[in-house]
Amino acid sequence: MTRKKPAHSASTPALHALERAGIEHEVLEYEHDERSGLGFGEEAAEKLGLDATVVFKTLMVALPDDSLAAAVVPVAGTLDLRALASALGVKKVTMAEPALAQRRTGYVLGGISPMGQRHQTVVVIDYSALALDHVLVSGGRRGLDVRLAPRDLVTLTQARVAPIAAL
Repeated sequence: MTRKKPAHSASTPALHALERAGIEHEVLEYEHDERSGLGFGEEAAEKLGLDATVVFKTLMVALPDDSLAAAVVPVAGTLDLRALASALGVKKVTMAEPALAQRRTGYVLGGISPMGQRHQTVVVIDYSALALDHVLVSGGRRGLDVRLAPRDLVTLTQARVAPIAAL
């Protein structure tokens, strides 16, 4: 894996965070198609020719105190809200309203990255990531993913790791 400087078209807070931390990563771009009919993560996996178990999506959830948390799970799976609530030590979590998620993270839906968010949130990464050599997460905009070692993602985001996905 090589560390690549982001191109001017791909400069995002997520990429800046990776650069500042000196984390090895690779920037992968593809042309996002609004009409693809696929979810954003599924589209990324397909367009990049990758298995959906190594491409992870970032889902924002609301906690009982109105704060948000980021759940990072494989595109091939679904988020288990009960497991996530347990990992966060709360009774219940719900999916965050899209407008609120965009406002708090500074990213648009389909481009929300667990890195470089406008407001610091708790990040929980599904434990399946640690079995992989690398994972892909959003680089901060639609059509932009970043490949990096899962342990580096955990370190950079100060994430908790827990079984939060149903595969």
